[in-house]
Amino acid sequence: MAITPLMPVYPRSGVRPVRGEGCYLIGERGERYLDFASGIAVNLLGHGHPHLTKAIQDQAATLIHVSNLYGSPQGEHLAQRLVDNTFADTVFFTNSGAEAVECAIKTVRRYHFADGEAHRHKIITFKNAFHGRTLGTISATDQEKMRGGFEPLLPGFEVVPFDDLAAAEAAIDDNTAGFLVEPIQGEGGVRPASQAFLQGLRRLADEHGLLLALDEVQCGYARTGTLFAHEQYGIVPDVMAVAKGIGGGFPLGACLATEEAAKGMVIGTHGSTYGGNPLAMAAGEAVLDVILEPAFMEQVRTTGDRLRQALEQMIPNHDALFEGVRGMGLMLGLKMKTDSRQFVANLRDNHGLLTVAAGDNVLRILPPLVIEQAHIDEFVGKLSEAARTYVPPADE
Repeated sequence: MAITPLMPVYPRSGVRPVRGEGCYLIGERGERYLDFASGIAVNLLGHGHPHLTKAIQDQAATLIHVSNLYGSPQGEHLAQRLVDNTFADTVFFTNSGAEAVECAIKTVRRYHFADGEAHRHKIITFKNAFHGRTLGTISATDQEKMRGGFEPLLPGFEVVPFDDLAAAEAAIDDNTAGFLVEPIQGEGGVRPASQAFLQGLRRLADEHGLLLALDEVQCGYARTGTLFAHEQYGIVPDVMAVAKGIGGGFPLGACLATEEAAKGMVIGTHGSTYGGNPLAMAAGEAVLDVILEPAFMEQVRTTGDRLRQALEQMIPNHDALFEGVRGMGLMLGLKMKTDSRQFVANLRDNHGLLTVAAGDNVLRILPPLVIEQAHIDEFVGKLSEAARTYVPPADE
């Protein structure tokens, strides 16, 4: 048999973690890695956080799954906490970010259907976005590496340049239902939208009767120093998809919406067998317990500023490799003058440092939100040493 038991759709590295301790991963041979990838912005409390671990253990011993045929006191409680702390009036729980975005897309389209305007189905999205790997979410992007070989894709999306308000406005027509946008593009290169762009999308949505749907799967849940990134833009969405950090490592996502935006989502229009299961809800509750503590967001902002300053001070020493820092809070990107994927591999294999490559030759820096100064010092020290000794491949 030539194919591997695990379907070979990932170019897996030689790192094989079997245990995690705080901000570190430990491989099967005992090797330690400083984890500034966090499972791609998922493990926001690091590994083995005692409050999260206990919540999952206690719930696993009590009740894991019952389906959505029955009432959900666990889901109702977590949904109420999210409603109390966000713009939203209602929440649908999913198992992943892609599912959360799918629910957001359906919510936007169903809104206009409920108004008797089913022809308003087109959603305007943006170049280099990443919204997931389902047929619906790859149809919403223009990235060929995700779309190739899966045609025909779903109709009803128009992709325009990111952070270009004029292009977004020009794409609006009688069939337009809304916008779907990441406030900070993650996989696309850690590119924050400008204030004028996001505020402009909100204005256009209001003027044309459209819904503004945000994909905060990666930039949400305290990663930028506020509970959600859009808070720093002074806007309120109609619909928002979240996941990754919401469960601290346990599979969980959510679609949040205002009452008006969700008016078409009535009984029978959407569902999920596992979505909102009691075990996932326990993880979500534990994460909120920690990040809603008054000092937590300030800690993220402070450590984010310190990490950014340390990187900016380091760059002039290695200006043949690095161009600059972008991003917000602890969602940072280091723009490189060489192939970021090769450099990420070098950090991982030769320096015990885990990061994530992104588009536009950006090195994504996504540490647990609980890092301390010692972790920043270790990270920058290893990064600097790697830069000092790095020799780009000959074919670059």
